Amino acid sequence: CQRLREIPGIGPLVATAIVAAIGNGSAFRKGREFAAWLGLVPRQHSTGGKSRLLGISKRGNPYLRRVFIHGARSVVSSTKREKHAIGDWMNRLESRAPHNVLVVALANKLARIAWAVLAQGENYRATSETLVA
Repeated sequence: CQRLREIPGIGPLVATAIVAAIGNGSAFRKGREFAAWLGLVPRQHSTGGKSRLLGISKRGNPYLRRVFIHGARSVVSSTKREKHAIGDWMNRLESRAPHNVLVVALANKLARIAWAVLAQGENYRATSETLVA
């Protein structure tokens, strides 16, 4: 739980909820699988060779998805006051996406980072290379 709390937007309650839900993260092979399990990925609808991406799929644990989105909202609002390593990525996305899309994309990224911290057993390193979309 201590390593998870180093990630922006993840506090003691969120870290505890993550560990309670997925343990060490070994149930998922990749961070994308964890984000999809949470329902933080676009829902896809295909017909006649045409593919459409809709809102988030909302599958999985609703409480965990909600706390990731709340954590992402806090990071978005605090980035305007403080400098985060994730701020450059957010500024690029903010220029081309609506606010709520930015929040869900950041929640997706935070979920993937949290899974990597748990699965690899390493501490969070906030570098711009790890935050490239």
